Amino acid sequence: MATKRTPTKTPAPHFTPSALRFLRALKRNNDREWFAARKDVFVTELQQPMLALIEHITRAMEDFAPAHLRPANKIAMRIYRDIRFSNDKRPYKENLGAWWARTGMEKTSGGGFYFHFTGKELLIASGIYMPDRDQLLKLRRFIADDPDRVRKALDDKKLRKLMPNFHSNPLTRTPKGFAPDSPADDLLRCRQWEASVSLPAETVLEPTLAQEIITRFRAAAPLVELLNSPLVTRPRVKTFF
Repeated sequence: MATKRTPTKTPAPHFTPSALRFLRALKRNNDREWFAARKDVFVTELQQPMLALIEHITRAMEDFAPAHLRPANKIAMRIYRDIRFSNDKRPYKENLGAWWARTGMEKTSGGGFYFHFTGKELLIASGIYMPDRDQLLKLRRFIADDPDRVRKALDDKKLRKLMPNFHSNPLTRTPKGFAPDSPADDLLRCRQWEASVSLPAETVLEPTLAQEIITRFRAAAPLVELLNSPLVTRPRVKTFF
């Protein structure tokens, strides 16, 4: 009689110490010659595991962020810096990152999910970072109309525990067009609405890496969805008369 085998569970994607060593060395040797000589290390130890990790996380996000699903190669951020208009001519970023934009907002900011890691830290963040001028106005009008709803999402206990840092890049005064005595004044002064947490870089070496990110993205999903709600383009209703 044949014995029934228990299927083996594929380990969740994570990185090896070589990935951290590469990023730490890149910080000291940020030039094309150094990188070209080690391109195979970058592909094997960073690029390929990163794509596998993104795919794993994206599958989990089907349950709580279905509007943010894209192919892994579209979510992974390039390590090459755009130096055309920058005084900083270092050719490479010193982190490896991924950004889950909302469908339809891939070329704008909008709310989304992000992580990157360097040789020193793993940063996990969610929310809106650097919205364009039109988005910023829509967000402020939305917040002014219902500040309690936005404040409740930002103050969610689970979110604050898992992602305790709030980045707002605030103005020093109330933006033009809004009342200084508004109960939402502190939120209206924000130029970004982003929750984050910084974890030790060695977190990326653990089999629990994917779950660390997924758990925080899940907690932030209601905030991201709420912030995107005034930015989503609604389909036009066709009229026939």
